[in-house]
Amino acid sequence: MRRRPAALALATALTLGLTAAPALAAPGPPVSPSAAAALEAAKPPNFDPLTPSANPVELTSDPRDLGKVTYTYNGQTHTVQDYLNRAAQGFLVLDGTRILDEWYAPGYSKDSLFQSWSMAKSYTADAIGVALGEGKIHSIDDTAGTYVPELADTAYGSVTIRNLLRMASGIGWNETIDDVPLHVGVSLGLYSTLQFAATRTKAVEQGTQFNYTSLNTAVLALVLQKATGKPYYRYLQEKIWGPGGMAGTAYVGNDSHGDALGYCCIYATDRDFARMGKLMLDGGRGVIPASWVSQVGTPSGVSPSYGLGWWIDGTDGYYASGLGGQLIYVSTKYRVVIVKSTFLNPDESETLPAFRAVAAEVARTRVTPPAAG
Repeated sequence: MRRRPAALALATALTLGLTAAPALAAPGPPVSPSAAAALEAAKPPNFDPLTPSANPVELTSDPRDLGKVTYTYNGQTHTVQDYLNRAAQGFLVLDGTRILDEWYAPGYSKDSLFQSWSMAKSYTADAIGVALGEGKIHSIDDTAGTYVPELADTAYGSVTIRNLLRMASGIGWNETIDDVPLHVGVSLGLYSTLQFAATRTKAVEQGTQFNYTSLNTAVLALVLQKATGKPYYRYLQEKIWGPGGMAGTAYVGNDSHGDALGYCCIYATDRDFARMGKLMLDGGRGVIPASWVSQVGTPSGVSPSYGLGWWIDGTDGYYASGLGGQLIYVSTKYRVVIVKSTFLNPDESETLPAFRAVAAEVARTRVTPPAAG
């Protein structure tokens, strides 16, 4: 998992109108579809709404104290609860439709909306998979310029969708440095993601080098919008959020010029992040093509740790990852979903050992198979 400086976390939080605590107050009870227009009219600046599914995936509580699970990190034994106390604001373990453990730091609850940060990249990748399945995108070997003519004569114009997905665009980029002007500028409306993408130049041949680049996913969001003829958030609502059974109201960040950020900024509850993980664990459940789901956890060819928009944990599973240790962890080995929300964890590398131990303990003590959704 990559790291970015604390200054970026604070600066970007402030540009999005947040305080240092990134969990927004819950916007109230879920709205009905008939109230969606009113919700959209009342949305905060720089955000577009996602409304609850008409058929949400029902989760039940089957509490167990998984905080007592131990794991080894840097030669020392820790408990999961000790880790959470140091590094989390929210934590949820899902086995089938059963919530086995759900913990929140003081000031947060199951109704808190947490910032996804780069976990949103995995949502964008999956939306590309849906559009591919529908034939809206003909091939992920098509170029970005095929769908976004405004980029056709730029360095990004010749980059394939595949290489955007697997972070091998060849575009010159240093995530630690370049993400700051991208995010601050588009959050303040100084320029659009499209305008910013048009300024970038080629550094190496595409497909030859893994280089984690937030702007790649912003370009994917532009491709998605052009290919489907719908704003990013509406496509996400109609194709994943609604049919996938998400139960709450959420918000998606935009660049103030009409385009979604794509690379970050979905504000949702940990329960809905867990529902997204479960959707993937269930093979897409007819919402996301099973053929797509089978690819995201497979090494992309340029990195053994990255697939198509999802990070890979060896043979244990895959995960969506965001700044400071936000995680939707899909354990394909143990059939468990784990979510963690936090603002800034300076050592993200401790997360996977802790989560592997939790997933293994759930499987070891499982009495019945996880329920299907």
